[in-house]
Amino acid sequence: MSGLPWFKIAVLAALAWGSWDAWRTRPADPPPGILAPSPPDQQPLNPDSAAARALPRGDWELLPRARYSITARLLSRQGYRFDSMAEVSPLDFALGWGPMSDTRVLEALRIGQGGRFFSLSWRETPPLPAETLMQHSANVHIIPANSGIARRLDRVRRGEIVRLEGRLVDGERGDGMEFRTSLTRSDTGGGACEVLLVEDLAVLAPGSARLRT
Repeated sequence: MSGLPWFKIAVLAALAWGSWDAWRTRPADPPPGILAPSPPDQQPLNPDSAAARALPRGDWELLPRARYSITARLLSRQGYRFDSMAEVSPLDFALGWGPMSDTRVLEALRIGQGGRFFSLSWRETPPLPAETLMQHSANVHIIPANSGIARRLDRVRRGEIVRLEGRLVDGERGDGMEFRTSLTRSDTGGGACEVLLVEDLAVLAPGSARLRT
């Protein structure tokens, strides 16, 4: 019986943590309209430059393919701890730009995420052609460049407008495991996800280039 008070304290602490975490990660409620109008910007790397050199990351070697910058709405987020990529990429962001950053469009969609994919569904007919929806959204495997970036990524809430900057990378592991980043916005299905080494980010006020305070 002497352990009961400690058990109660642990339960209360867990409930308090859960309540705080739910508040911290609560969805944002941006206004209607296209909030992230521009498509991602992708630039080739000079293969002889320092930016193109392979990067060791634990048991993995990251192979930079292109510079990449995206300003988009966070549609969904999913953490991973146990799959083959989790050591380097513990988080996926489903991101939308253009019409997929508009609350009026998103209200007609159901967004699912899991197994390193994201999906869109609707009741009868989509609010826009399915091809348009998919070409203005992406599931991005996130690799934080450092612990500070990881903490900042952890604070991004669903519905917020986020600007991510870094490099698209492939990855190889000594046991033969590998992953490849997408380099186009028009693909779907397996292999269509971008793998982004995030080197900088900002959460923006809707319709603004300013960092949210």
